[in-house]
Amino acid sequence: MSPKCCSHIGRPRSFDANQALEKALEVFWQKGYEGASLNDLTQAMGINKPSMYAAFGNKEQLFLQAIELYESRPQAYFYPALEQDTIYDVVDYMLKGAVANLSDPSQPQGCVIVQGALSCSESASTIKQALQERRAQGSVALQQRFERAKEEKDLTADADPEALAHYLATVLQGLNVHSTNGATEKQLQQVASLTLDTFKRVSSAKIAASLQSMSK
Repeated sequence: MSPKCCSHIGRPRSFDANQALEKALEVFWQKGYEGASLNDLTQAMGINKPSMYAAFGNKEQLFLQAIELYESRPQAYFYPALEQDTIYDVVDYMLKGAVANLSDPSQPQGCVIVQGALSCSESASTIKQALQERRAQGSVALQQRFERAKEEKDLTADADPEALAHYLATVLQGLNVHSTNGATEKQLQQVASLTLDTFKRVSSAKIAASLQSMSK
């Protein structure tokens, strides 16, 4: 992903746009969209306001580009999790990714998308709506993955894909809130383990593997 830059023709850029965007992401992550002032952003990015406007547009456009960067980081786990072979592996990958990210001391606490949507006021309704739409897209993709698992008989016959998708999404958002309230990595892992126990009971593939192991 590269920033949507629009610098003046013939004028060389005096800063690294990707690095500047990473710095902007850190500020938004720490302070939220409304809490981050233009001075906060430009100081962290190491540029002046005219350069920021020329390279990224206004504050709203800068924030949306920072969110794109956030979702494309190597640490991103949501969409890669959906590509795992079994539904149990999907849930395991997703929960481990969430715990690892939320307990990483090198980055701000919580998920910038979840927190941003919760903290935006009506004056930032456009940003709030954009974040809610991203979360909705994720929810649809998650439910579709559960529905696929049901079709592939990777879930028990009585499993409800929609309910399971909502359940996992609720757990992930809960982990985020729990983390921002000071939960330790061990406490987050305990929640993840309890959640995995639930999916063991509805994952046909996991049950079959377990029974096969017991019969040996």
